[in-house]
Amino acid sequence: MNSPHAREIILRLFQQADDGFVSGALISRELGVSRSAVWKQIEGLRHLGYSIQAVPSRGYRLVDSPDILMAEELHAGLDTERIGRKILCREAVDSTNRWAYALGEQGGEDGTVVIADRQDAGKGRMGRSWESPSGVNLYLSVLLRPSILPWDAPQLTFLSAVAVCRAIAETCGMMARVKWPNDILLNGRKVAGLLNEMSSETDRIRFVVLGIGVNLNMSAEQFPADLRYPATSVLLETGKAVPRAEFVRMLLRHLDQLYLTYLEHGSGSVMAAWAELSDLVGRHVEVDCQSKIVAGRVVGFGEDGALLLECADGRREPILAGDVRIVEGQ
Repeated sequence: MNSPHAREIILRLFQQADDGFVSGALISRELGVSRSAVWKQIEGLRHLGYSIQAVPSRGYRLVDSPDILMAEELHAGLDTERIGRKILCREAVDSTNRWAYALGEQGGEDGTVVIADRQDAGKGRMGRSWESPSGVNLYLSVLLRPSILPWDAPQLTFLSAVAVCRAIAETCGMMARVKWPNDILLNGRKVAGLLNEMSSETDRIRFVVLGIGVNLNMSAEQFPADLRYPATSVLLETGKAVPRAEFVRMLLRHLDQLYLTYLEHGSGSVMAAWAELSDLVGRHVEVDCQSKIVAGRVVGFGEDGALLLECADGRREPILAGDVRIVEGQ
């Protein structure tokens, strides 16, 4: 019996146990191994940091889990259809997006999820870095192979944003907001960022990588002093630490549901859900597009995710990428 697969089965049995206890006989039967082999698997979980109580005549009970991200634990409580069928976890990578992109080039399957405890070269928008300390946050990328046209790929950023907001709400009861095009805010401060990358030909997508970074349990001291935008974490806003494995399962469930809806019905419902999380409509803004700054009033969002501005001369201009600054007093 492959040890990681055995751990996944044992952790799933713990989650399904009505009274918390799982008998050694049941584990033995599910794994197809001897009782002594079951004990070795339990010891292996204890070595990883799981606190497991053994009670004569009742079996084993999971008392506490370490805050580590292991594929077998994430699989044990996951019931998704497309996203997360394959999960890969590493202690450290340069960037989960680079890792997922390489898997895409190698033929990786649709819905593959890669997670790192630490990134040494985390990627943000426009070539910026993403601060990625170990043990506190979530750095995750998803490899997708949707049958959509290349110019529709930006819609998937909004799908990711809605999933992150819903996972945060489910975790701590606070409704995050979205900052166009790909930031997530809690109390006006950045708590998550999204970065999608694509490999395509003229008329078809080979694959898309959805990159998601969420500040879950980061302390104030761990944020760099030179941030472009005020940042926070779920811990700082709520005072409570977030169990990372639980958050990942919530996020993957929401991503899976939204992705299936998107593939079946298109972007309409996803864009509508995203728009409900935005406070920009009706606001006067300036958008730094690097080559120019465009000012105007936000009148909506296009199907392709473009920010629709009504400029001072009455014309409407769609903006596909840029940094938004709200102009107060207008």
